[in-house]
Amino acid sequence: MLLTDLLSPSRVRIPFKAEDKEAVIRQLVELFAADAGVARADDVLRAVQEREAVLSTGVGNGVAIPHGKSPAVAELGMAVGLLESPVDFEALDGQPVRLVFLLVGPETAAGAHIKALSRISRLVRHPEIRERLFAVRDAGEFMAALEEAEGA
Repeated sequence: MLLTDLLSPSRVRIPFKAEDKEAVIRQLVELFAADAGVARADDVLRAVQEREAVLSTGVGNGVAIPHGKSPAVAELGMAVGLLESPVDFEALDGQPVRLVFLLVGPETAAGAHIKALSRISRLVRHPEIRERLFAVRDAGEFMAALEEAEGA
């Protein structure tokens, strides 16, 4: 499974404007739900917020991966936002977040969900990949940079 298979340019928001963590999550869920045809975006939002309440998904180095599972979602998918101004996400390293990968899927996709989380984490651990993703100017560039990173 490739991350680019879970994402489309219509689910990438650059620049992304949000004032705080809650707004980031809400706006990305709305973006995903509108594009994926999810009728009950509030169920998806609740699932992501419940997961976030357990432990921040700010993984460090300016990246967060909020995620959740909901029966309102038919298949695993993502939305991405590159924040215009960094936001406090209560990240493990204390650094504000600029790049947010929202991952949502049905309860039945638990294995694929874990694999996708792991794949995102592995990619953004590499400073050169992270910096390339931070530097993109639009959704097309983001998709190209992600595709290149996955092929590396």
